[in-house]
Amino acid sequence: MASALPITPTDPDPSFAELLAGRPHLSMHALDGLMVEGVPLHRVAALAGTPTWVTSAGALRRRARALKAALAAAGLQAGIHYAVKANTGLAVLRVLAAEGLGADVVSEGELRAARAAGIPAAAIVFSGVGKTERELRLALAEDIAQINVESAEEVEMLSALATTLGRVARVALRVNPDVDAKTHAKITTGRSENKFGVAIDDAPALYARMAALPGLEPVGVATHIGSQITSGMAAYRAAYVRLAELVQALRLAGLPVKHVDCGGGLGIPYRDEPAPSPEALAGAIKATLGGLGLPVMLEPGRWIAGPPGLLLASVVLQKQGAARRFLVLDAAMNDLVRPAMYEAWHGILPVSPVDFVAPVGPADVVGPVCETGDTFARGRAMPSLSPGALVAFLDAGAYGAAMSSTYNMRPLAAEVLVDGDRFAVVRERQSYAALLGDQRLPDWLTE
Repeated sequence: MASALPITPTDPDPSFAELLAGRPHLSMHALDGLMVEGVPLHRVAALAGTPTWVTSAGALRRRARALKAALAAAGLQAGIHYAVKANTGLAVLRVLAAEGLGADVVSEGELRAARAAGIPAAAIVFSGVGKTERELRLALAEDIAQINVESAEEVEMLSALATTLGRVARVALRVNPDVDAKTHAKITTGRSENKFGVAIDDAPALYARMAALPGLEPVGVATHIGSQITSGMAAYRAAYVRLAELVQALRLAGLPVKHVDCGGGLGIPYRDEPAPSPEALAGAIKATLGGLGLPVMLEPGRWIAGPPGLLLASVVLQKQGAARRFLVLDAAMNDLVRPAMYEAWHGILPVSPVDFVAPVGPADVVGPVCETGDTFARGRAMPSLSPGALVAFLDAGAYGAAMSSTYNMRPLAAEVLVDGDRFAVVRERQSYAALLGDQRLPDWLTE
């Protein structure tokens, strides 16, 4: 779930002002410093401490509405199911539910989170290559909108389970179109060597099998070719052309197809790289699938949740090494793993208005975890920062908090939602008691 951009790019980084200009929910106040909507981040730090995840509700709404508007302007009948894996926060889900978005889930936990946030079962799609019997039982009991099956083995298992439970599962067949989305190798999902979906050439026979089995109602076909797609619409068009051909073949065979699930993957500019717009994606869908006369479904995650979120951190100390200056923060790779895992680039802004305009020089921005990989940026242009100074990692709302861990026995960070000039802690910082609380010593070690 990442950008393929390295943490040490070869061309000049955007300036602080350029990073700020591209993110309308952020501003720099002459006295209060960096603000999210109407809330100064120093106030958030004073209340919640650091590191803390901060999400703009207004930005979430604007992005949801922009995507809906682009699809409507293209004349598409489209349903949007937010990919919960990008950010599983209940407050985030509630904001998006209020905007009319459904949910795309890949686990029992995500399904339960979507329901707890008020997303109706009729607006939930369950994807994933390894759904367990327990998870499928829950999906059937909740009577969700659709289960995207990804193998012949899953088809047989779901049929048997639904029949035993006296249920009918609405199913879409996820196909692998063997299209290279030109994204990071760890997040491509539409190539023949990837684990996802069934080969598109095998789809007609398996779809016919689904139609013949008890307990199943085939409703469509689905695909998802990758995440953080910024190389334009060529990969989308290639995949959707193959989907359109498949739908036509299924119709010729007399098989029902009610809609097409286009997946997600639309990328965002983490740095200053070009990224396709919702309008471009809507145009690609219209050009390739519009002639089918079918509703479509989309499952965006990063595009919705990425830019509205940031990670607020404090400087522990500034260390001058033999050859490099290090800014050591209280945030670490256990909080934001994307740079360590994918060499992903995130903008980093000083929060203080004084630090924002201070002279800059190269620094390695690192965390306190005992791993050399605990590095957010190398040679980044940063001012000299004193202990306690605040910095903000931009575009961290997707695959940030959701991928965090307690490595080095570091508690999970707090989470805050900003809405206009209001803000609230929506997830308390994990306590050390909670961090240890689910561990038990066996009897023979306590005697």
